[in-house]
Amino acid sequence: MEMETDFYKLLGVPRTASEEELKRAYRKLARDLHPDRNPDDPEAEERFKQVSLAYEVLRDPERRARYDAYGVDGLRGTGAGAGGGDPFAAAGFGNLGDLFEAFFGNAGFGGGGRGGRRTGPLRGADAEVRLALDFEEAVFGAEKEITVRTAVACDTCGGTGAAPGTQVTTCVQCAGAGEVRMVRQSLLGQMVTARPCPRCNGSGQMIPNPCATCRGEGRTAGQRMWSVTVPAGVADGTVLRLSDRGAAGPRGGPPGDLYVRLDVRPDARFTRQGNDLVHELHVSMTQAALGAHLPLSTLDGEQEIAVPHGTQTGKVIRLRGHGVPDVNGRGRGDLHVRIVVDTPTSLSHADEKLLRDLAAARGEHVDPPDSGLFSKIRSAFK
Repeated sequence: MEMETDFYKLLGVPRTASEEELKRAYRKLARDLHPDRNPDDPEAEERFKQVSLAYEVLRDPERRARYDAYGVDGLRGTGAGAGGGDPFAAAGFGNLGDLFEAFFGNAGFGGGGRGGRRTGPLRGADAEVRLALDFEEAVFGAEKEITVRTAVACDTCGGTGAAPGTQVTTCVQCAGAGEVRMVRQSLLGQMVTARPCPRCNGSGQMIPNPCATCRGEGRTAGQRMWSVTVPAGVADGTVLRLSDRGAAGPRGGPPGDLYVRLDVRPDARFTRQGNDLVHELHVSMTQAALGAHLPLSTLDGEQEIAVPHGTQTGKVIRLRGHGVPDVNGRGRGDLHVRIVVDTPTSLSHADEKLLRDLAAARGEHVDPPDSGLFSKIRSAFK
């Protein structure tokens, strides 16, 4: 049965219908289509789901506004740009069931709900560790070993939680389903809700003879060593996910994931800006004035950099391809060398004479010798 995507048409009301009109239309249709009144009619059950979904959307002002603007494509914020085709796929839903479950969860009406919770041992918790890296390890990548203290499968029982020679049995309260269902009467008839079984905690299993080592948990505290491949180009704060490397699940449940947060040590030479690097190169005023070819230590070894004559502080010289590799493999950034011209703070008599002669030759005004503060003090006592 195809899904009718005009929710107003489904309920048989105009687009200007008020909240009270929507409620009246829905109640009438829900009574007629309820699975309890149509136990052998799958089309009626499907229509009941569609009507329930239409009412759930239109009764909410925000959802109704999105639906009025974009149709079903807007129910998850995809907006007008979702394009044509299957409206549920465009909105991020595989089909009507996915959309219905997004609004109502796993609970069904009169036993007609779809799906159900996964039974069996629970998944283990995720774990997180921090890994310190040198700057160049983050730039070029590295293989690192980490040790994680977490829950590991019990060696005595192999993770089952049952004492050696004994077995796990099916929970007598939920019959292995892992959940118990509760039925209550509502305006629409019987509503069925489900919750994890309190006796087996949702696993669907019982352990008559628990393992003495893990006390039936199926896991103990322990350490694991893992190898971490750090890709080239990672930045400080990057989190790597190692699937199935987290805590072991109870009673043989699947392990969680391990998240490795990278702490990159700073480098005295470089400041990172995305995939580019910035380095400050200090040059003397004579090198800046006359130009010079100077050695520069980069991540790729020593390079020679040409400082043009007349260089001013703040000039940037770019070395293409000497930055950080893109973590997605899209080339490398650049190295930006920012020039800082150093002015001498102390001069020998010979140096001072040379500079005064240069200033005189260029017609530049400078203070006379001994014109500083102490010279003025001495002059005041003469």
